[in-house]
Amino acid sequence: MKILNSTFLSIFFKYFIPIFTENSSLNMKKSTLLFICLIVSLSSFSQQITIGDNKGAVTFEEYDPKSTLVVDNNPKVRSKFPFIDVHNHQYAMGESKDNVDKLIPEMDRLNMQILVNLSGRGWTKDQDKATKTLTSNVSNSNLYPGRFAVFTNVDFDSINETGWSEKAAKILEEDVKNRGAVGLKIYKNLGFSVKNADGSLVRVDDPRIDAVWAKAGELGIPVIIHSADPASFWEPLNQFNERWLELKTHPGRKKDVAKGDFGFEEIITQQHNIFRKHKETKFISAHMGWYPNNLGKLDSLLTALPNMYVEIGAVIAEIGRQPRTSNKFFTKWQDRILFGKDSWVPSEYATYFRVLETEDEYFQYHKKYHAFWPMYGIGLSDDVLKKVYYKNALKIIPRLDKSGFPE
Repeated sequence: MKILNSTFLSIFFKYFIPIFTENSSLNMKKSTLLFICLIVSLSSFSQQITIGDNKGAVTFEEYDPKSTLVVDNNPKVRSKFPFIDVHNHQYAMGESKDNVDKLIPEMDRLNMQILVNLSGRGWTKDQDKATKTLTSNVSNSNLYPGRFAVFTNVDFDSINETGWSEKAAKILEEDVKNRGAVGLKIYKNLGFSVKNADGSLVRVDDPRIDAVWAKAGELGIPVIIHSADPASFWEPLNQFNERWLELKTHPGRKKDVAKGDFGFEEIITQQHNIFRKHKETKFISAHMGWYPNNLGKLDSLLTALPNMYVEIGAVIAEIGRQPRTSNKFFTKWQDRILFGKDSWVPSEYATYFRVLETEDEYFQYHKKYHAFWPMYGIGLSDDVLKKVYYKNALKIIPRLDKSGFPE
């Protein structure tokens, strides 16, 4: 329509204005004839730009071209080596044996040897109920020895109560020593929605939580922590925002400092502060610390913070669009990167396997609102793959069964 409008205006000013300024019946007849010709020509022009049945109105969401590129094609539905998914959520694992039974065939098809359920205590605010949830999750995971591990969680809703720090650290210790948890998962609500008594947001590095971080180090368990979200969620929602489609389809993910949210850099800095302060605790920064699109920055962080590890859940789209840079990064930091995915959609693991294992070019990601760009395989060596897939997890998560892995 913009093209049509500009064309019409250019013709109008070039031909009609001079005619209308001359007051004669002959010129009026000329203008009428010219106007009819213009309408016919514009109709013909509009027909030339018609696309399919949409009359030219193809939206960004609808645009889904099929590549004509002919290159080697090596899709992967099963990993080359058995792997440990350190970032998974099975909220209903403890509810019934069937919920565990149905996971095993899917895991076997993928070559997933161990699934780590990070949602040990569920989401309830009732601490007794949360403890029962953890116990049932661990109990049901033991129905298949060596195939599952369960992390516990911290209740931040009561952080403003007197004695919370000591109580939280004690519960963590009991969960690990008596209830079978092998790690601690911190959700992103810390930094996003946990509030102080005055209504302000609780910082990720709030000193009241120090006892929890220290206790994790004392117990020898890792802390996988999700802080912040992609930086684009804080950017204006316009044509320049790379996450525009995701924010359009998931408007609740948009962040706004003016409305009281911490800024992206604020939350990330708070997270790194606890890494620096608690050097004896191993932290796994979820989603590559939200720097998968800036591996140079992540490289500097891993250099400065030797107790920091990362996992690749929900960021394979970033890794797969910079294959040479990603290969160098994974090779350099092969001892500090773990495999994780986050959401349990078995068909989507194929993208991860293909990006990590092959050198395929220009293939589609599985979720357009995450990535409208094509993927490229980064072609990791077998030695690096083994570390990412399972060796690093076996190294830092206690009590995992090593018998299902080749070495």
